[in-house]
Amino acid sequence: MNTVDFLHEARRREKARTLAYRALAAEAEVEGRAQDSERLNGLHADEQHHLSRLTARLLELGGEPEELRGVARPAMTLEGWEGSQREAEAAEVDFYERASALELDGETAALVEEILASERMHLAHLGGKWMPA
Repeated sequence: MNTVDFLHEARRREKARTLAYRALAAEAEVEGRAQDSERLNGLHADEQHHLSRLTARLLELGGEPEELRGVARPAMTLEGWEGSQREAEAAEVDFYERASALELDGETAALVEEILASERMHLAHLGGKWMPA
């Protein structure tokens, strides 16, 4: 997989994560589960940040970001969200660890390492706001 193909795949994955966390956070808010809502909103913020950074990098490389409206929100419910989202975060860690083996340019490799560190924190804590502003 080349750098541009990786960035497209990473953007699709991050978009799915943003949709999942936004939906779960809204459901938690409606149900009055403030602690869950806060954690899920933090996760959503980080995943949105990842998506933005990946998009910026793609543009810097002269790539054309694909429209992501067709990305489906993963099926899940608020009940038991921690288990399902821990599995999803483990898959994200695996994806970015595998990306580390690709022949990426220095800036993209540094971005992958930054996102990987954040994804590892998501997996460990199931909470967000690990990305620098």
